Amino acid sequence: MSEAFTQIDGGGLDVLIIADHASARVPDDIDLGIDPALLDNHIAIDIGVAEVSALLVAQLGCTAILGGASRLVIDLNREPDAPGLLPVMSDGHAIPGNRDADLAQRMMRFHHPYHHQVERLLEGMTAPFILSLHSFTPNLASDPGQKRPWEIGILYNADDRAARIAIPMLEAAGLIVGDQLPYSGQQLNATMNRHAEANGIPYLGIEMRQDMVRDAAGQRRFADLIGPVVLACRSALT
Repeated sequence: MSEAFTQIDGGGLDVLIIADHASARVPDDIDLGIDPALLDNHIAIDIGVAEVSALLVAQLGCTAILGGASRLVIDLNREPDAPGLLPVMSDGHAIPGNRDADLAQRMMRFHHPYHHQVERLLEGMTAPFILSLHSFTPNLASDPGQKRPWEIGILYNADDRAARIAIPMLEAAGLIVGDQLPYSGQQLNATMNRHAEANGIPYLGIEMRQDMVRDAAGQRRFADLIGPVVLACRSALT
């Protein structure tokens, strides 16, 4: 057991699901200085990701690694020198407890163990394929005029091989699909840049809309839609 991650072992398929922001956990000895209600908000956790990951593990017979602490404690999907690694503000909310936090200590406690475990899991696979799973809020409090109509987004940096397979499949399933939306994987892709693109490992980066994966029915729907896409991408690319 590790406070840096949760691992779900579902079988021997060489697919690794990576969910950087799957937890809202804040250890008892860390005080972020925020209203605890914010831990249910998108600034603290990628809503629905842990549940969809577990469903996909069971469906595919693969492995998942879920970040073990809230993104407000440390953002696992940031390079070690990136802004926002230890957030002091998120979508208009101040995180005062992070202003004087020891970044090196948070890195040693959460960031390094998480990414080292990702490396170990991938090293144990013969022909790995990665599913990077996130979710996004349809509404930003800090930018209420921004429209986010997509139901699912596909992110990538230089390697768009899986994206080109996944996007038409998801559109054919009836979803409104964002290509490099609501973010660009050329800017926000740290974990996949490190573990996939730097090593030539094929991957699919997915962002699910949070209001569609808040409940069990939505989580099941998205798992059922994503599973066949992952298998098609893996079959074509490994």
